[in-house]
Amino acid sequence: MKEREERGGYLDSLSRFGSHLGLDRVERLLAKLGRPQDRLPAVHVAGTNGKGSTSAMIASILAAAGYRVGLYTSPHLCSYTERFLINGQEISPRELDELLARIRPVVEELARQPGMEHPTEFEILTAAAFLYFAGAKVDLAVLEVGLGGRLDATNVISPLVAVITHIALDHRDVLGETLPEIAREKAGIIKAGVPVVSSRQEPEAAAVIEAACQEQGSTLSLVGRDIKVEKIRLAAGGISCDLSGENWRYPDLHIPLLGRHQAENGATALGAVELLRQHGFTIGEGDVRQGLARLRWPGRMEVIPGKPLFLLDVAHNPDGVRVLRAAMGSHFPGRRVVMVFGALADKDVAAMAAQLTPLADVVIATRPESPRALEPEAAAALFREQVPTVLVEGEIPAALARAREYAGPGDIILVCGSFYLVGSARAYILNGLDAQKCLKYPSGYGEKN
Repeated sequence: MKEREERGGYLDSLSRFGSHLGLDRVERLLAKLGRPQDRLPAVHVAGTNGKGSTSAMIASILAAAGYRVGLYTSPHLCSYTERFLINGQEISPRELDELLARIRPVVEELARQPGMEHPTEFEILTAAAFLYFAGAKVDLAVLEVGLGGRLDATNVISPLVAVITHIALDHRDVLGETLPEIAREKAGIIKAGVPVVSSRQEPEAAAVIEAACQEQGSTLSLVGRDIKVEKIRLAAGGISCDLSGENWRYPDLHIPLLGRHQAENGATALGAVELLRQHGFTIGEGDVRQGLARLRWPGRMEVIPGKPLFLLDVAHNPDGVRVLRAAMGSHFPGRRVVMVFGALADKDVAAMAAQLTPLADVVIATRPESPRALEPEAAAALFREQVPTVLVEGEIPAALARAREYAGPGDIILVCGSFYLVGSARAYILNGLDAQKCLKYPSGYGEKN
């Protein structure tokens, strides 16, 4: 137990090194670890919104086809172990401890070198993912970009396929103020001759991606042009749609995630699957349908049944909450909503609030479990002119309890605004975990029941 606490504390301590884009630190670290990324056939997924869902779809389809598939995503909701999956199974706390024990002395050795910056938390976790998947001899690793693409720690691989999901304005202080600037950072994952599949994009973002593909000699399959999405229909627990490409078609395909936008993510995922077939992967129609049927992706329009019903969504930027609002209108029209909201201060919270105000009869502003959290009173002020009842509860358990007081049996309690909020709230709602420990100590502490 003491050893686990020390390692959990080690990961937590890495936050002081911040989030600094760049490849030098991670490349040096991986070189010392034997370059495990070179032993991984991979799909690399960038984008602003939808990249996690798209990555999960690709991984689930390939697992249904009988392959051993690693999936690396970020951030996590409750435990760091969620970031490392093989065929849907989280890494065990012991395995994560062992990986960190192997990596830590290498990190400390590098940090002692003159002029060498200490690797960041994300870089260390990315190195752990490469080691884990290479050691497990996965047939394919699906790797989600953490931030941007060009200078993201994951961008040290030579993938079989590159994927770019929908690009929107987010992280403007790091990636650029305009859509073309942000798109250029995302398109930085495009490598010479590697085929690319892209979700439907705004024209200025699509132009950047097309130019990058031409420069690298890479083919581009674009949803809306080369991949068609038709007949989106609401279905039990999700949506159904018809998806097709140049040489494939899946009519009446069920995706067990709420929101019409998941049809676009599904189309992007199937575009990647088709490209993997060209690399020798054998994937039948039954594998596609079974893989999607098995898909579970917590925190994305996730319903926790009850009276009232809880709906959890990690939308954390204006484009994400726009999609959330549309999905609410499709799946829960006319339902009264009590919203628990919390966001990070570095987000465009005013634009998020403007999208969300028409949804809610009651807003309870709270503080996500993050040092970057926006103060609840500042969040509440953005809703007060438009929402009849706006309250402040700084602690998440108190905010959830207050939401229950205001929600009737037929109402919806919507929790949204930040991964950090949804992860903590989900832990409290499902099993009463101490959410702060859940986030702080991933190895041993805060394991999900």
